[in-house]
Amino acid sequence: MKSVELSSLSKSYDGKNMVIDSINASIQPGEFFVLVGPSGCGKSTILRMIAGLEEVSGGELRIGDRAANNLHPSKRDLSMVFQNYALYPHLSVAENIMFGLYTKKISKQEQKERCSEACEMLGLSSLMDRKPRELSGGQRQRVALARAIVTHAPICLMDEPLSNLDAKLRAKMRSEIRQIQRKLGITMIYVTHDQTEAMTMADRMMILNGGKIQQLGKPLDIYNQPANSFVASFIGAPPMNLAEAKAEGNLLHIGDKHLSDVPQEVLLSIGAESVEAGIRPEHLIQAPAGEGKLTGLVANAEILGTETLLSFDISEGKQWIARWPGQWDLEPGDSIELTFNQEDLLFFDPQNGTRLSTGHRSPFASSEEQPI
Repeated sequence: MKSVELSSLSKSYDGKNMVIDSINASIQPGEFFVLVGPSGCGKSTILRMIAGLEEVSGGELRIGDRAANNLHPSKRDLSMVFQNYALYPHLSVAENIMFGLYTKKISKQEQKERCSEACEMLGLSSLMDRKPRELSGGQRQRVALARAIVTHAPICLMDEPLSNLDAKLRAKMRSEIRQIQRKLGITMIYVTHDQTEAMTMADRMMILNGGKIQQLGKPLDIYNQPANSFVASFIGAPPMNLAEAKAEGNLLHIGDKHLSDVPQEVLLSIGAESVEAGIRPEHLIQAPAGEGKLTGLVANAEILGTETLLSFDISEGKQWIARWPGQWDLEPGDSIELTFNQEDLLFFDPQNGTRLSTGHRSPFASSEEQPI
């Protein structure tokens, strides 16, 4: 197992515009570390810099106890699984898996033993003589993973390996990859744009946007304590509900709705200045008739079997979503009353998105988290 240290890591293709801007992270030995963010945020570029496929423009990269800025990719002692799997179509499954071992001067007997062990672990033993064109997407993904495992490299890089699979197979492979990583004890750095993958697989995750870190920490810490409105809206399915909020007297106005019984310190911290209010869909719960903090008309109801997602208007052109357990047979136009716990209502600066504490303009963050 090896650690990976990123110290003020930067990347620019023209010497001026930074596509990766001063990234700092310490990835621990044996950790499952996930880079997550929207397309174009720079997560794959960071992975390619760690692999040695992209030059480092600034800062320092360390792999284990060695500086790796100018270290040749073959000397970095890591393996990589690409998004398109990169299998050789003319080679069999076994030949694809052992291909990277030919250059390591490993005996043919040991190559076969490693290949058999990896195939047994990944359920490929009966497919070793097949060509990639004879395999399903999930089987090809397993071959690419087996090829990385047989190298016995202490670090494995994975670049959106599940993006080409259907939803059911993705869920299955998420579990398999995580179990294999735990069993082997390797350090895994995993890139994805899917926040569900990040939440379910990561020991820690780094959320990126525009080449900058938005937050770094444990999945549940980030979910419960988002550093800014981008993180709040990106992490979660459905995402956090957000709307403009303003205090007037003893009322808090959110969109076209107004709330009473709001703690005085909250109202004083907001004042007449507009802020952005947010709450998770699962924190909006049904209220008894006449006791709701929010009343809205149902715009759409999605009954998913185990839960129901209810969309309702919070202001003109702005809808919030409530997530209720069970099956609710509601029609568009029906009136619903909702309430929530006051501590579940979060506030963000409308200019830079930073999460606001009561009476302050500073984000809630643990020692591990890195806000903007």
